Amino acid sequence: MSVVDWVSEAPERLRNEMNRRIREAAGLSQESPVICDDPREAYTAPDAVARLIHGDLPAMMIGGLASLFFEMLNPLTMAGVAQHSRYRQDPLDRVLQTANFIGATTYGSKESAARAIAKVRAIHERVRGVADDGRPYQASDPHLLSWIHCAGVAMFLASYRTFGAVAITDAEADAYVMGAGRVARDLGAIDPPATVGELNAALLAFRPELRLSADAVAARDFIARGVVRGPHQRAAYQLVVAAAYSLLDPWAREMLDVPRRRVLDPLVVRPAAKVLDAAVRLAVPPMTPPKWRGTDRRRRPQLGR
Repeated sequence: MSVVDWVSEAPERLRNEMNRRIREAAGLSQESPVICDDPREAYTAPDAVARLIHGDLPAMMIGGLASLFFEMLNPLTMAGVAQHSRYRQDPLDRVLQTANFIGATTYGSKESAARAIAKVRAIHERVRGVADDGRPYQASDPHLLSWIHCAGVAMFLASYRTFGAVAITDAEADAYVMGAGRVARDLGAIDPPATVGELNAALLAFRPELRLSADAVAARDFIARGVVRGPHQRAAYQLVVAAAYSLLDPWAREMLDVPRRRVLDPLVVRPAAKVLDAAVRLAVPPMTPPKWRGTDRRRRPQLGR
């Protein structure tokens, strides 16, 4: 290879190296999922909004953290995590498992999605026990499945509408909620919400059941500290954590007892997070479906929820 060729290929080599480092830091140690673009074979339609939202790594990282913080407010869900998860010993394992599941059900064929769903259902059947208040729980309980589903969909949608690469319409947001319901039903949830309005109503109905358990406090502090190494990675991670907190409603942040030093002004956190997101997208470009490629939608400001 000549010096000219080496120099001309340097930007691509740098992008590939940054891609590898970012994916490793996010716990994504495996290759991207095999994409099924055949409408007859794909579990999720190739032009579905989910493929736009789930294909944007920086927004998914923020939304994923926000969903973890939100989900831990349910004491039964948190008891299952504390008693059956190895998140302290292998904190990135759950991230990888969740990413693999989302990849299989978003981009995979009906066959690959069915395998992923069957695997999760089998795990849920084994996750059962007694929470700190004496109540029994089981991960396959349709009510708990609905909570996890609603909390996750709400945070992924809020994150994309705040930090995503393309502005989506209210109708597209409703379509995302509707499409996500198929996965929830296949996992065992009953009557998942079909619109953003129904999603917000479902979350409001869950609110009396939520509280901050001792297990949740331990998990909150562990996740907020992170496991990344190096000052630059730690600084970036803390910004992602602050951005994730900013997506939660004030009542959820209060219930989560987020330390005041963590609650920064969204007018400061969100612009900084968007700069970080743009840098990540240079190394890990979004998996944007054809329907949205080349669109010039101007993003509407999302200053709060």
